[in-house]
Amino acid sequence: MEKDFTRKLFRSARGNWDAFDFPIEDVQLHLEAWRTALQNIERPWLCWSVNNEWSLVQQRLVQAVGWTPVVGFDPRAGRPNTVAGAVAVDFNAGFDFPALSMLFPLEFVFLFADRLAFWHSDLLVREDVLRKLAGQFAALADGEVAAVDDRGSLIARLRGHTPRFWELIGCTTRAASRDQFEKGCGWWRHIVEHPNCPPGSERKRRRRYGYDHGVGVYYWHKRYGGKVHGIPESLVEEGHCTRIKNVSYERLSPEDERRDLSQDLPHNYDLAEVCARLDLSRFLTLSTA
Repeated sequence: MEKDFTRKLFRSARGNWDAFDFPIEDVQLHLEAWRTALQNIERPWLCWSVNNEWSLVQQRLVQAVGWTPVVGFDPRAGRPNTVAGAVAVDFNAGFDFPALSMLFPLEFVFLFADRLAFWHSDLLVREDVLRKLAGQFAALADGEVAAVDDRGSLIARLRGHTPRFWELIGCTTRAASRDQFEKGCGWWRHIVEHPNCPPGSERKRRRRYGYDHGVGVYYWHKRYGGKVHGIPESLVEEGHCTRIKNVSYERLSPEDERRDLSQDLPHNYDLAEVCARLDLSRFLTLSTA
């Protein structure tokens, strides 16, 4: 039983509706600190730290394109250093999960921010590309979303690819986040288990779709007409330091909900080499707070 409970905690912290059973009133209570931290920030960009040095490079890049780094972290990696002007938020305060994913706060943006840009902890992007994306994110109307388009081709879908909008990099707005939550289809996995998923035929309809992160945003777009601006994966994939398509990737952590990028990322990728390849070396040494 203890093993099952621990697994449930890890799965909840990674954004799985079939595991998460906190009352929304409790979530709102803990989110008050998030709202206070972001209340005077016009352009917040979530930088999720799994490694201090990687996080600092992300923060400096975000500042270079005119946004404010909002620094969350996986508790297994510890609280990271921050650049001057960044805002650190302990998104785990009051929940006390053994681990925490960026996807956890991403589901509840409507409760604490007018808009929030975000990217994976293992992603770095060329400065000119990031600047272009930052402009696109700033131009989003309330009610719109930008995310990586992972719907796939018709052939890919026929071969079993699950269409989704991927949170690799993107931006959401308060009205979009609220509408997704009210309709029960946002960033988390298993939208059929969302507390706002209607019963009956709607549950049956949703079961035809995949369970993965971002499937709900695709469903919101397809079923309810939600406005999503797709970002081509090819625009940013060269800086995605992932296990995907990397045959030499060595996993140090379990390949399940306990996966720990604080171990796997620095073991498989050299930050200085990645920065040099993307013309980002100057972001390795800028000052911090």
